[in-house]
Amino acid sequence: MNVADRTESFQESVIRTMTRVCQKYQGINLAQGFPEKDPPEEVVREALRAIQQGNNQYSITWGLPALREAVAGKFLRFSGLSADPETDITITCGCSEAIVATLMALVNPGERVIIFEPFYENYLPGLTLCGGIPEYVRLRDPNWSLDPDDLKKAFSKRPKALLLNTPCNPSGKVFSREEMEMLAGFCREYGTIVITDEIYEHILYDGLEHVRMATLPGMWEQTVTISGISKTYSATGWRVGYVIAHHRLMSAIRKCHDYMVVCAPTPFQMGAVVAMGLPDSYYLELQEFYRERRDFLMKVFEDLSIPVFRPAGAYYMMIRTDGLGRGNDEAFAMALVEKAGLAVVPGSSFYHRPDDGRDKVRFCFAKKWETLNQIQERMGRFLRS
Repeated sequence: MNVADRTESFQESVIRTMTRVCQKYQGINLAQGFPEKDPPEEVVREALRAIQQGNNQYSITWGLPALREAVAGKFLRFSGLSADPETDITITCGCSEAIVATLMALVNPGERVIIFEPFYENYLPGLTLCGGIPEYVRLRDPNWSLDPDDLKKAFSKRPKALLLNTPCNPSGKVFSREEMEMLAGFCREYGTIVITDEIYEHILYDGLEHVRMATLPGMWEQTVTISGISKTYSATGWRVGYVIAHHRLMSAIRKCHDYMVVCAPTPFQMGAVVAMGLPDSYYLELQEFYRERRDFLMKVFEDLSIPVFRPAGAYYMMIRTDGLGRGNDEAFAMALVEKAGLAVVPGSSFYHRPDDGRDKVRFCFAKKWETLNQIQERMGRFLRS
């Protein structure tokens, strides 16, 4: 029996594959991006209270009014922009569903979408599902710099949309204000919609600023802002995300969201209302929590003479493996999980030409100190073996 052609262009997620391999070897999962950190106690209590009090049925498709109002309040607080909870905000089943629903709603088959690479692996299947054509723009390591000439060439093909992730997974790049203004200028010139994945918006280091595309001149009407509670509030399994956009764009996104998933989980939406109201001190403590772990793991790799790319945001770290004598990225990753019980992601899964990432692997460092100490011990043992 033949299956749909669209499914032939992508395989099972490499990240989820490595998670299964990790379970096989009873290893430590540094491949999938979930934190070893519980959500804030008051957020958990509210979700439990919601379940116990019978809030276990469908919510309004666009999300609970209280949560949409809370998202609007948080967006105003951190961006200075007013979004109408009734028309400009939709609650989704995590960012992944939000991205697919947005692409399905706004991109026609054959229209081009700019994607920066290395990219999060879910983006390409989402684009395939809507029939869009990826237009790749390379971020140049080691500093993940952006070449204006590459951008000019990509925009000359008149893309319908730009898919932007800042802070970035997997590189940890944080786009500067200058870079964001350059992107906004191209988008205004060509009428390109920006779909911006901001799930790591509060995880930045070294005093860097998170610049929201929607706040730049003329960009509110052509920007779709996507975020959620998964990373900031350590609730990846709750599957509560949200989309913020001008109602002209949102009306189409809501149609796709409705028929894809109906609604996000109701009790977890109620917990998310509390999360949206946490004080500024929570976000400062979160940054420090992950900065300490970033700095620790960077020193581990440096002490082992492993070249490491310094992340400016998010909670992933990429290392160079081509000089370690363990073969390409996939061979290195499999040997590491088999011999040392550490599961990582081969770098080739983040590039449209796999050979461009054969010299890298990605670690997730959103872990307890006990786990990080295990990484130090196991990596040393692995390299000596």
